[in-house]
Amino acid sequence: MTAKPRETWTTYRSSIGDRSAMFAQVARRWDISSAVYPGAYLDLSPSVSIPTVTYNDMDRRAARFFADEALVTQELDGRSSLEAREVRFIHGDYTQPLDIDDNSHDLLISLYAGPVWDHCRRYLRDGGYLLANTSHGDGSVAALDPALTLVGVIGGSGESAVLDESELDSYLIPKKPGEADAQRIRQAGKGIAYTRTASAYLFRYDAAL
Repeated sequence: MTAKPRETWTTYRSSIGDRSAMFAQVARRWDISSAVYPGAYLDLSPSVSIPTVTYNDMDRRAARFFADEALVTQELDGRSSLEAREVRFIHGDYTQPLDIDDNSHDLLISLYAGPVWDHCRRYLRDGGYLLANTSHGDGSVAALDPALTLVGVIGGSGESAVLDESELDSYLIPKKPGEADAQRIRQAGKGIAYTRTASAYLFRYDAAL
């Protein structure tokens, strides 16, 4: 029986696309130097442009991949111009406290991973940023949080991803206003429909609100 090929970021990109362009634009625009990525699986794309990234996932395949430092380095070499880079991985459930200092990171990433904002906001510094989509509802929950202000959206995907900061007040307007209830969105585990959509949304966090 032929062994199944080991999955890596390269093989994962072939199924989800390369998110490097998106992270590069976000990192450059807001001078992001550190990020936390719960539910990352094998997506190394933030490390192409962000110097320090802490990845997290419960999947054993992700733990095995990140444990191979030589392979991780090989996957990033030639794709990143960073002079120094720190890649850290925590194997575990992000709904439980992780070994990450509170208020310590510039960016929290929530892409197709569930209620990241509810459980991991503690790791984001005041004035930091949340990058989220609405697939599993997190972006829709974030849109209703008074501590978060929409500062940008991502249009397109993969290499065609574009950061846009214009006409932000035209986004996140529910088609059915009655559905804009955070608890209902959490229970449903999916985002609500909007009159204008984006691939992902960038929010700035104000801890005082």
